[in-house]
Amino acid sequence: MTPADLTRTVLHTVRRAIEADELSAVVPDRVTVRVPPHPGCGDYATNVALRIAQDSGRPAPEIAEVLRRRLVAEPGIARVDIAGPGFLNITLEGSSYVQLVRDVLGMRPSPPVLGEPPAELVARLGEDAARWSLVSPPGVPRELLLVQRESNPLFRVRYAHARTRALLRNARDLGFGPEPGDLADEDAAPVLAGLADHPRVTAGRAPERLARHLERLADAFLRWQAACPTLPSGGEKPLAVHRARLALAEATGKVLADGLHQLGITAPAHL
Repeated sequence: MTPADLTRTVLHTVRRAIEADELSAVVPDRVTVRVPPHPGCGDYATNVALRIAQDSGRPAPEIAEVLRRRLVAEPGIARVDIAGPGFLNITLEGSSYVQLVRDVLGMRPSPPVLGEPPAELVARLGEDAARWSLVSPPGVPRELLLVQRESNPLFRVRYAHARTRALLRNARDLGFGPEPGDLADEDAAPVLAGLADHPRVTAGRAPERLARHLERLADAFLRWQAACPTLPSGGEKPLAVHRARLALAEATGKVLADGLHQLGITAPAHL
């Protein structure tokens, strides 16, 4: 079950509970399903019970319990827990993180979403920076996009992509390759969340939103890499965790490249 499938399942569950008079509320237009910020809290979490509680006046934990009983009976869902004030933590059958990485590695390229930048801007900044400047927030100096520093969001995104390619090259030199697997890395959660969110962001076809999505994913990836090395150190042999981290790095690189290509920006293998 993909994140999109789970989103539809949650929305369908809400609709059926309302139709069965178990809940008195209006069916929301959409629901949000996210990867939890910490391991051990299920594969995905949704705040739909809290949203319904705001409209109905009924306690969120009661609404969450109604939805929990229905969701746990759905095919592909192994367990549903209620957390905090009414969050639903959903555990899927099998290893959803592994499947997410596999799904990303197998995804097809997305179509372009950004038009041609003005010729004057291209002459001033170059093709890539000119395109990124079109999706930058107001007030950001365009000349900043020419500086290869962390303060330059375009540099961070392209650097993160180049880093994923370097990890794959270095791992190949060490004699191992990527293999999707379970990870206990707490810092990996925001990266996985970014991968899971990519299809939804892409479907919106909003260039500015896509650019901010790429920035968040690049920053999350670089933080994860600093905390959880992908390559073995010293004389250490490659372990399953290194292969799983390498697969996550490869999937991240594919999403970053896909997003950059949608904006008409090159995704360099070296930077």
